[in-house]
Amino acid sequence: MTHRDAEIVTAFLLGNLEMEVPVTLGVFGAVLDGRLDYRPDPVSKTALGLLRHITLEDEWFLEAIVEGRFGAPPDESDACGIRGPADAVARYRERVPALIARVRALPGEALVREIDLFGMVTLPAVQFLSMVLRHSAHHRGQLSAYLRAMGGKVPAIYGPSADTLSATA
Repeated sequence: MTHRDAEIVTAFLLGNLEMEVPVTLGVFGAVLDGRLDYRPDPVSKTALGLLRHITLEDEWFLEAIVEGRFGAPPDESDACGIRGPADAVARYRERVPALIARVRALPGEALVREIDLFGMVTLPAVQFLSMVLRHSAHHRGQLSAYLRAMGGKVPAIYGPSADTLSATA
């Protein structure tokens, strides 16, 4: 991939990621504070665990692209400061768009440099943008599937949900 190719792909993927930000914030905001311990199965993450995971991992991937290397995986414990949906919304709203802007400012040379993900895979930086999109959508889908089961409402994601349609009927 040429530097110019990487710049074009990055612009496309960042545009997609920017469109996902309000969707992610909407799902975060629909999580019920009183049900943060909800999980459909003992091996599943809790709703709070997913809020933390999505927020921190999206940051982590984007920071790795900017820095050209992965730092230590995020600490998803109480020490991260995300105690509920409002914290996740505030942190995501503050940090993810800022990191998107930093990635957008990278030159083509930085976008094609190889980044090692702890020996599991080594890819050009631009390919990690695709990974962050898929990772985020996957876990956001998990979290949205928790919402009704925990007594909440599913917001519009890629169109109206049964909950948003019934609210307008």
